[in-house]
Amino acid sequence: MYISRHLEVTLKNLSGSFGAVLVTGPRQVGKTTLLKHCFPEAHYLSFDDKIITRIAQLDPHSFLDAYPTPLIIDEIQYVPELLPEIKIRLDTLKQQDMKKGQHEDNKAGTSPDQDGQPESKGRFLLTGSQQFQLMQGVAESLAGRLAIQTLLGLSAREAHKDPFNQAFLPTASYLKHRNPVWSLKNEPLTVWEMILRGSFPELIANRDIPSSQFYGSYINTYLERDVRSLSQVGDLRHFNAFMVVLASRTGQLLNMSDIASQLGISMPTVKRWISVLEASQIIYLLRPFYSNISKRALKTPKLYFLDTGLAAHLTGWTTPDVLRLGAMSGAFFETFVVAEVLKSYYNAGIIDPPLYYYRDQQKNEIDLIIVKDGMLHPIEIKASASPHSHDIKAFEKLVQFENSGLRVGEGCLLCLYPELAALSKQNMIVPLSHL
Repeated sequence: MYISRHLEVTLKNLSGSFGAVLVTGPRQVGKTTLLKHCFPEAHYLSFDDKIITRIAQLDPHSFLDAYPTPLIIDEIQYVPELLPEIKIRLDTLKQQDMKKGQHEDNKAGTSPDQDGQPESKGRFLLTGSQQFQLMQGVAESLAGRLAIQTLLGLSAREAHKDPFNQAFLPTASYLKHRNPVWSLKNEPLTVWEMILRGSFPELIANRDIPSSQFYGSYINTYLERDVRSLSQVGDLRHFNAFMVVLASRTGQLLNMSDIASQLGISMPTVKRWISVLEASQIIYLLRPFYSNISKRALKTPKLYFLDTGLAAHLTGWTTPDVLRLGAMSGAFFETFVVAEVLKSYYNAGIIDPPLYYYRDQQKNEIDLIIVKDGMLHPIEIKASASPHSHDIKAFEKLVQFENSGLRVGEGCLLCLYPELAALSKQNMIVPLSHL
């Protein structure tokens, strides 16, 4: 059963403007299924077969000659040797488009093919389970020819078949148009079931699959394929233990020295393994906000797992009620919300979401800040159905940034209260369902 993805429209539009489109994201979130659905006429190529992989590595030119375009290439990171050859082919097609345009009265300067777009567009559709920034050679090989998008697991909107696809912003304009198809009032337990089960399409589409079985298999596959290819890890059991420790710290400041001490490993090892998890998009590091942009990369980030089901499996939570009543309920709820906000930006085609958090020396903290058009939109996240004005007291700390030309805009307390309501002059109580 195919579940519609909000990224579909963006991908189809990008294929009409770029020669190649790359969809990155964790394993098994539906990248290949999405491309096959959006481009049913495209041929499909996978590198699961080691012999095919070796042939492609040794002679990229002859290898690609054997396949017509448009072509979906799965897990391109395994054969980066194809990237320079893809560049050559796209450049050749572009030159052919330009020559045809000179001989035909084409106002766009290119000659459309049967699909109504230049022949150099939408030829290669790529997937990768590692972040684009860490794929060696991609930036150099396909700069200006490649559009990149990120796909994570199903958002709550997608899981509920909600067509709304705007990036979340706690403003009156956004909330005016937000009419969710589900409600906390009608489905109060759905939240904790979603958090525990996670967002992988296979688990959402088939409720009969035990999540423990799925995640056990997922971790083994991830360790064997991605971890070994991304980093020299001598004992995968140690890396697995590392993942468990990180999962127990989701929603917290990333304290690498403390993690190194707990596991008895070196700081360089912790940094390298963090990079592995970030590269394969298992975790997300939320940067702190400062008025000086350069400082944002210098301070401690907050750590979030991008799939709460995986984090729950690693930390041993087994039922929605146990998780809801447990010591980590607040951390898991915050993790879920941050991931949902992030998905709303990725699914709207925004590849670098302007998301931050705030924390000062007095430990005043704002869980999430969205920066848009010089405006700071603060968000407090609470796993509570009893909101109170003191929950957003830290918002007043943002006034200090107005000296830097920034303004404090509308904000919200995002929680389990089932109704949309005013909390103060410019801050709303926003139910989780309104994300």
